[in-house]
Parts: sequence; C-alpha cells; structure tokens
Amino acid sequence: MSLWIVVALAVLNGVTGDPDVTVSPEADTADMLAHPNSVPEYAEEEAEIFGQEEQLLDVEAEEDVMATGELNPNHYPAQRAAKVVQHYLNTRYGSPFRLFGLHRVHSGNAEDVADSGRMYQLEISAQEIISNTTEKCSAEVLFPRGERQGSAQVQASCEELLKSNITAPEEALYQQYKNNQSLLSAQNLPDSHGHIEPDMRPFWHLGIVASSVVMLNESTENTLYNMAQVANITQLATENDQLKFDSHILLHEMVSQEIIHWKLLFTWSPPEGVKVLQMEQLRHCHDCETPLNTS
Repeated sequence: MSLWIVVALAVLNGVTGDPDVTVSPEADTADMLAHPNSVPEYAEEEAEIFGQEEQLLDVEAEEDVMATGELNPNHYPAQRAAKVVQHYLNTRYGSPFRLFGLHRVHSGNAEDVADSGRMYQLEISAQEIISNTTEKCSAEVLFPRGERQGSAQVQASCEELLKSNITAPEEALYQQYKNNQSLLSAQNLPDSHGHIEPDMRPFWHLGIVASSVVMLNESTENTLYNMAQVANITQLATENDQLKFDSHILLHEMVSQEIIHWKLLFTWSPPEGVKVLQMEQLRHCHDCETPLNTS
C-alpha cells in the first residue's frame, strides 16, 4: 500500500469516525457543497462544492436502520439513496464540462416493494457544479432484492441542470486530443496537496464521470461511495471517432472506510459521451500496475 493511501486512510478515519452518524441540519451551506474527493485537503475551487459527505457528517451517533415510511433527510438511509441519484446523473449526462453533485436532501420515503426490493422516493436539490446551477428534483431509487438483486434502478428528472451550453468547450477539447501527435498521460489527479493543473481538470472530471458508472453499479442500501483520485489516466490510440482512455481510479467507500482500486477502460466524444467498456476491481496492490486487456 502506497504512502499516499496510508496517509489518506489515516486522515479519513480521523475525520469521519463511526459511519453510523447523522447529518447535521445546521451544516454550513459551504460545507454542503464540497468536492467528491474523500481527502479533506483537496479543497480548491470546486473542492468546496461537490457533495463531500465528510463535510456533512456530525459526530452524534445514530442507529442506522432501514426505516419504512418517512425518512429523516439528514440520516444515512436517505443520504445513501440520494447519492445514488448523483451517480446516475453523472452517468447519463456528465462530461468534462458538466458534473453533478448532491446539494441537499429535502425529504425521503422508503417502502418495501413485494418481490422487487426497496423503493426510496426523494425530493433533493441537485447541483451542476461547473455552471453552479441548482435545481430541486424528484427521484426514485429501487434497490433490488432476492432473485432480482443487482444494480439500483433510478428515475430522476432535472431538466434545468442540462441547459448550460457546453458544446464549444467540449468540441475544442475533443479536437485538441484527437489531433495530438503525442497521447495524454497523467497521474495523481489531484496530487497529495490537492492540486490539479488547469489543463488536466477536464480529465479529472472525466474520471469522476467514468467512476460514476462503477459507483452506480456497486451501490446498495449499505454503501456510500465517493470518488477519491484518478491515480493515472492514459490515452490510447484508436481508429474511430472516440477518444479512448485506460485509467486507474481510487474510490472511497465511507461505510467500510475502504479505498478501493478500479481499472477502467472508457471512451469519450462530445456526441456519444462517456462509455465504460471494461471495469475491473483490483484486490491487491501488486495488481495496480496490471494493464487492462484492450484487445
């Protein structure tokens, strides 16, 4: 395990404490808008505005039970379900210039659905981070159970958040890296001091969007995922119109306090968005440098 991970885990454990906690309803507005990065010192620009639960959590312990009926919007069951909506929005609509965060949970309700699973009905405020646009949205999250157990099923509509015009910067970025003689390679986005070079920030955003596919797929009622770091990202040669990237992503699962390594192979273009072709969880550190099979 690298020194960075050891330090990160030490900081994370010191900040979050017991996972069975409540969200303070008196949390400062700025704290409600923190970065998805799980290491607190990564706090620059959007580091203050991207759904960082470490900034939301109070030290007061609360039994984490799967309540039925009306939920406390500041407790983990509602927050976990709402976080899945954030991953869904990024998976469907995210790009290097459009990212979604969870601003606030206003209300929540949960019920068991016979032979299907458990349904959460939520009223939330979602935020498009880069344009700093916030919209109140209704959402439903179904966590399947039994024979139907699998990825959470999400329905959400946040039309106002999609109105920012990102066509020009997306096309400029695409053309720059489509026509580059040398292929992009970058590490540690952000670095151990929370710094990202401005020209690398779109690729940090791409890593968040691609990792949202993993987090949406892996999320259950008992998990709470955040993006921690793009450990490395490498552009691969391709003969089609998609930019292709091999990446090593670090996720923070807040309930278990684990830093989880994933290898992702994904493509991006302005018309097609982000498409994850392969995802592989790395269970041992010596696997971290093992490249994906790109054939």
